[in-house]
Amino acid sequence: MPQAIAENTLFQGLPAILLRAPDGAEATVLLHGAHLVSWKPAGDRERLYLSDKAVFEDGKPVRGGVPICFPQFGKNGPLPQHGFVRDRSWEIVTARAGDDFAMAMLRFTDSAETRAMWPHAFTAEFSVSITGARLDMELEVTNTGDAPLGFTAALHTYMAVDEVEEAQLEGLRGQTYRDLLDGGTEHVESGTFVAIERETTRLYLETANPLLLREARKSLGINAENMPDTVVWNPWEVTCATIGDLPANGFRRFLCVEAGAISQPVELAADETWWGRQSLIAM
Repeated sequence: MPQAIAENTLFQGLPAILLRAPDGAEATVLLHGAHLVSWKPAGDRERLYLSDKAVFEDGKPVRGGVPICFPQFGKNGPLPQHGFVRDRSWEIVTARAGDDFAMAMLRFTDSAETRAMWPHAFTAEFSVSITGARLDMELEVTNTGDAPLGFTAALHTYMAVDEVEEAQLEGLRGQTYRDLLDGGTEHVESGTFVAIERETTRLYLETANPLLLREARKSLGINAENMPDTVVWNPWEVTCATIGDLPANGFRRFLCVEAGAISQPVELAADETWWGRQSLIAM
């Protein structure tokens, strides 16, 4: 029986938390960005993609795993792309292993530096829980100021695949999506599954159904709560070559399926709290 662990460690030279459930499931979370960089279900292999060329430095985002996009998704606003919490240090709230799980919670609190970019008081907490074949991730945001605030957010999850051209993402048939490579033109998904055959950046709206990322030898169940939008992203060959922290063939090894609150910003009154969750089940 594997030993249950929730302990401080280093990952690529950065402080991190290593989690191991009694059944052998493992995960590693950096304090840098509260970035989940590894998840291995019990008896299984790595299910998150992490670039061989990822940069592990203060002030820079890590390519792969699960970056946290907050308080802005993408470039849709005045802030740096995907906001500012993914490349700054978070603090540990708790890390523990129980009889059948291991979990960690990290917290980020506003500062003079963040208020210079985004003039709001807030706390953000990110929790990771693993057991068996299941991973649960939850982002919680509280408005600690005395004025309303609005934000967009996402869990930018890089799903590891053997070959992206052979992967099929099921559960989006009939859903409206915006093609973000075509100015946000809206379409309705007509296929029984989404296949990646070219550069793809789609924002699916109000995706209430569970999703299934199916491959020849493995599958991954994907479910979101209180994060109504789903981004499906793969840069394909040409754009991949322009991304310095991705190897030339890196696009073949992942598909981003991102749970988010993007199309309609979340509005929080003073003292209110919002949460959103993404759960993955390895099959």
